Amino acid sequence: MATSLKNLSDYTSDNFIDITDKRFGLVVAEWNREITDVLSAGAYETLLKHGAQADNIFRNTVPGSFELTFGAQLLAQHEEIDAVICLGVVIKGETKHDDYICHAVANGITNVSLKFNKPVIFGLVTTNNLEQAWDRAGGKHGNKGVEAAVAAIHMLGF
Repeated sequence: MATSLKNLSDYTSDNFIDITDKRFGLVVAEWNREITDVLSAGAYETLLKHGAQADNIFRNTVPGSFELTFGAQLLAQHEEIDAVICLGVVIKGETKHDDYICHAVANGITNVSLKFNKPVIFGLVTTNNLEQAWDRAGGKHGNKGVEAAVAAIHMLGF
């Protein structure tokens, strides 16, 4: 479903597992930091809201979205990390860089998840312009960080 048809912050927690003892790694891109900080806050607050302990949430930053994959791998390799949430923003520009970055990040995150047999969540906002990015960072379409945290909790209960 397209984001324009769904609010990223709307979800049901009916089937959530107890995440009190679960440990989460957040990997947050510094590129477009004013937006990724909002995504990170949304993920962090959602995890806390559903029982995660603040001491069990580890936030790490990487320079840009392309580096999310390696950051995720560094966290996922630790047995004590139960799920990794990757957060970044890629805005289409005048070149095709966004295609290359988004494709690489999607494949990389999938590969890390399969390699370490744990949820590694794709929380990448991919938009045509800055306004659309803000719409997905707590604006009219909700917060992709909230959606990513919810996905992590769901996958831990799978």
